Amino acid sequence: MTIPPRELRDAFGRFATGVTVVTCRATDGTPHGATVNAFTAVSLEPALCQVTLTRNSKACGYLNGAPFAVNVLGMGQADTARHFAGRPADPGPEWADGPTAPVLVGAAAVYSCRPWRTYDGGDHLIVVGEVDHVHVTDDAPLLFYAGAFREIGGRETGVHWGGSLDCPDAGWFNAATVFTPLRPHAA
Repeated sequence: MTIPPRELRDAFGRFATGVTVVTCRATDGTPHGATVNAFTAVSLEPALCQVTLTRNSKACGYLNGAPFAVNVLGMGQADTARHFAGRPADPGPEWADGPTAPVLVGAAAVYSCRPWRTYDGGDHLIVVGEVDHVHVTDDAPLLFYAGAFREIGGRETGVHWGGSLDCPDAGWFNAATVFTPLRPHAA
C-alpha cells in the first residue's frame, strides 16, 4: 500500500519541530542557507548532529564534504525562516563569520560543524556533522507544527496536579501513606 505524498506530508506535520537554517558557503564562497526542520542530535561522544535536506536542493550540493552550521531560529525569526525557504526578504538576514561556516546573527543557538558522513535518505540526503563549537542563548525557539510557525508555551509550573485526585500532596493518598499488603487470595 502506498500512502499518497500529501497525506504522508500532513501526517509528518503533526510532529512539532524546531526551525533551523543550515548555512554553508556556495561554490563561489558566498554564504548560503536553507530552512530545515529535519534536525536532530545524534551523539554526545563524538559530538554529532544531523540535518536532512532535499536531494536536489542547492544546499545539498554545497554541503558535499564541506563545513556547515545549524542555526536554531528564535521565535521572532519567522521572516528569516521564510527567507531561506524561498521567499527572500529585502534586506535579508544578517550574516557573521562562524568557527566553521557562516552563521546567522540572532539565532537562538548555533551548532558549527565539520563534515562527518552523508547517507542516502530516499529523496533526501542525511548529512551528519561533527559539532566543533556551540553558541546558545536563552531565546525561546521558533516551532513548526501542522504547516504553520508556532511559539513555545510557558514553562510547566507544577500546578498540573491542581484539582486532580491523583495529586501526591492533596489527593486520595499523600506521599507519606503506607499501604498494608493485601492478603493472598484464597484458592
